[in-house]
Amino acid sequence: MSRRVVRQSKFRHVFGQAAKADQAYEDIRVSKVTWDSSFCAVNPKFLAIIVEAGGGGAFIVLPLAKTGRVDKNYPLVTGHTGPVLDIDWCPHNDNVIASASDDTTIMVWQIPDYTPVRNITEPVITLEGHSKRVGILSWHPTARNVLLSAGGDNVIIIWNVGTGEVLLSLDDMHPDVIHSVCWNSNGSLLATTCKDKTLRIIDPRKSQVVANNFEEPVALQEMDTSNGVLLPFYDPDSSIVYLCGKGDSSIRYFEITDEPPFVHYLNTFGSKEPQRGMGFMPKRGLDVSKCEIARFYKLHERKCEPIIMTVPRKSDLFQDDLYPDTPGPEPALEAEEWLSGQDADPVLISLKDGYVPPKHRELRITKRNILDVHPPSGPRRSQSASEAPLLPLPSSTSQQQHTLETLLEEIKALRERVQAQEERITALENMLCELVDGTD
Repeated sequence: MSRRVVRQSKFRHVFGQAAKADQAYEDIRVSKVTWDSSFCAVNPKFLAIIVEAGGGGAFIVLPLAKTGRVDKNYPLVTGHTGPVLDIDWCPHNDNVIASASDDTTIMVWQIPDYTPVRNITEPVITLEGHSKRVGILSWHPTARNVLLSAGGDNVIIIWNVGTGEVLLSLDDMHPDVIHSVCWNSNGSLLATTCKDKTLRIIDPRKSQVVANNFEEPVALQEMDTSNGVLLPFYDPDSSIVYLCGKGDSSIRYFEITDEPPFVHYLNTFGSKEPQRGMGFMPKRGLDVSKCEIARFYKLHERKCEPIIMTVPRKSDLFQDDLYPDTPGPEPALEAEEWLSGQDADPVLISLKDGYVPPKHRELRITKRNILDVHPPSGPRRSQSASEAPLLPLPSSTSQQQHTLETLLEEIKALRERVQAQEERITALENMLCELVDGTD
């Protein structure tokens, strides 16, 4: 008799589970634009979703803890004159997000830790360089303030967001529409797919294709016959790839190994409703105490539902084998260092004691648009030292930051006080109505 050998893997029993109803985000008008991006981006602080908006493009940003029904007047991030096609959180600053639009621009936004009282309409910086709509965004994994964009003009532009300048423009690489772009782990190479059905590996700093049209795949997996695009999410810590079909209702996941057959099917998470888009939480945003190895944010037509992937374990202790050190929020390089040819692996952090997001950090722009500098209003003349006007000395940056944080705390406390007073007045009004009804 032959005995079937079962492959040993700690991820064989990974299972997915939708969060409870009260942990979902309700009444969100998810965008209906026909575009193949995920429409959702998430980090350990915020959930961002591209939404329907009249007269331009918009997306909503919610603190992760703000579950339940979202007020229809909740402030949006607006500013684009065309539909928003893609959004991406900065991996090195949880308060910074970039958006790409049909209006050919990229905007970078600073999201406050407090809930704004009105729409956020002023980006930190607007990046203009594409001649057609911009549908793909991807931050560099290790270099600070380096952002990639790809547009309908078949051009890839790599920006220094900190100065608003173009670092590199790759405009002769793709003869047709670019479908997707991805960095490798240290940001030295790019992988792109194109409408010409060619996969390219590109060295962006040399502006050349270093590998093209791989002859034979190491593995071939038949998925299904649906027309929806597959959104792949790869977790290098566990070597698991998750495939989420847009318009599909399932998430299939596979383990990647170094030995043949290289790709091993693990399981499928299925649900009743199809997904409009999908967000993927970075590893540092997961709950390690519950052996959570992945978390998705599934977009429905009017809501967003968390889906949690868990490895069943009996022990409550930290599981070292499930959580190797993972990329943290600190960049390993500056933009100029990367452009000069340096490479560095991500700065890793341990998740043993859980992850605490750093305090709010401002995105600083060091170079303004030259057109923002106004010419002198009158004829210029030389001034002696005695004639020079006395200018007030600027306060230190740390003092300004401290003042801003103090003001924000006071505003937050005031908002809580007003809300408490409103609840008290409502309770008193209800009591008064009961008294009046009683006397009648």
